[in-house]
Amino acid sequence: MNDKSLRPFGVKDQIGYVFGDMAGSFVNLFVDAYFLTFCTYVLGISPGWMAGLFLAARLWDAINDPIMGSFPDRWRLGKSGDKFKPWIKLFMIPLALSGILCFANVPFEGIALHAWVAFAYVFYGMSYTGTSMPFGAMASVVSTDPIDRSKLSRARSIGGTVVGIGALSVVPILCFDKNSNIIPERFGLIAVIFGILCVISYLLLCNLTIERVRQPKQKGEKFNYGNVLKAAVKNRPLIGVMVATIGSMLYITGSGQLKSYIYKEFYQDTSLMTLASIGTLPVMIICFILVPKIVQKFGKRNVILVMSTYNLLLSTYILLFPIQSALLYTILNLLATIGQTAFTILIWALVTDCLDYSEWKMNFRADGSMYSLYTFSRKIGSTIASTGAASALAAIGYVSGVGAVQSAATINNIYYLVNAVPVITCILELIGIGLIFNLNQKKTAEMYAALAERRNSQN
Repeated sequence: MNDKSLRPFGVKDQIGYVFGDMAGSFVNLFVDAYFLTFCTYVLGISPGWMAGLFLAARLWDAINDPIMGSFPDRWRLGKSGDKFKPWIKLFMIPLALSGILCFANVPFEGIALHAWVAFAYVFYGMSYTGTSMPFGAMASVVSTDPIDRSKLSRARSIGGTVVGIGALSVVPILCFDKNSNIIPERFGLIAVIFGILCVISYLLLCNLTIERVRQPKQKGEKFNYGNVLKAAVKNRPLIGVMVATIGSMLYITGSGQLKSYIYKEFYQDTSLMTLASIGTLPVMIICFILVPKIVQKFGKRNVILVMSTYNLLLSTYILLFPIQSALLYTILNLLATIGQTAFTILIWALVTDCLDYSEWKMNFRADGSMYSLYTFSRKIGSTIASTGAASALAAIGYVSGVGAVQSAATINNIYYLVNAVPVITCILELIGIGLIFNLNQKKTAEMYAALAERRNSQN
């Protein structure tokens, strides 16, 4: 039920949610984009070993994520009555620290070095789970209104984009010299700055965004994770969103990790990486203004399908007809990014629809646990991207280490490797939202009308 003594949903909640996504993105996007680069170029670790690390870490996530995701459903921390904020506060400092450890240029060698890298990455993964799951599920208790939740989804998409444009765009400038050579110590400095900004942003989230929906446990009620799994298997919209999100994470993680390789090796111009990041700003502004208006007329699902199809066509062209000009390549990719930006703006609203679908069809809610299953699909996509990218680099003959020279064949294959990722991404998004997800605009309206009537009768 809603706590009517609290202020109504408004701009403060949306601003807080922007900061919430910025908080995790400071660490997550930095690690996703540059951890592989740092380990192969600076620490000299082979991409094949990194592929094994990424795979092993995600296998651990298969056990760890659902357990940690169920914590808010099992236990309430503190006396505030909030379900998710206390867990965010508990894990935000470990997350900031984990990012610093990932980019520490430690004086280890051999087994000790590899053990350190594995520890830092697994620690990062667990800490990120500890903050990202309660943050994502928190949207369901900020408001029950689907319009409010769409605004939170839009706010969340802004947070990651702000970090991607404003923060990550400075990394190539600071971490590569004018000859595109890496400056190792700069990565650690940036990790410290991002860690501080991460903690500050999470505190702003907790102060600005209010949990209004209270779901008190009945006395003697025991949490049963088996019920969560049964509800998830029957939740067709959730399965569709998970498939589409696996595709989306291939793009976010895979393209992010491989971007430095194509600009450094194929185009030999890392300066354009900054343009590639900053150029997403006008794309974001255009989508921010137009997408909500288009959604009101055509619905979230239809907009995603059209934009993913557009992205697929342009990305296929870039893949099949190699672009020799670095500037033209950057421009075409920015145009293609319009499709992914629209997807990012809308996907979080679809996730909350899936949580409500469980209540509508099965009269069952466990937002933290159900959201952890969705978040695990993000981890799966990120794992496939990280493991696949590192494995593919090894397969095409990439040589690790500062100053290593790549063969002409390897450089040419880097182009195809990087540009195959968005094509696969769009195909999975179209399958997930087009063929599996079954909540169209009419059915979604029917669901929320039925839920509103049910909740009113219970008050």
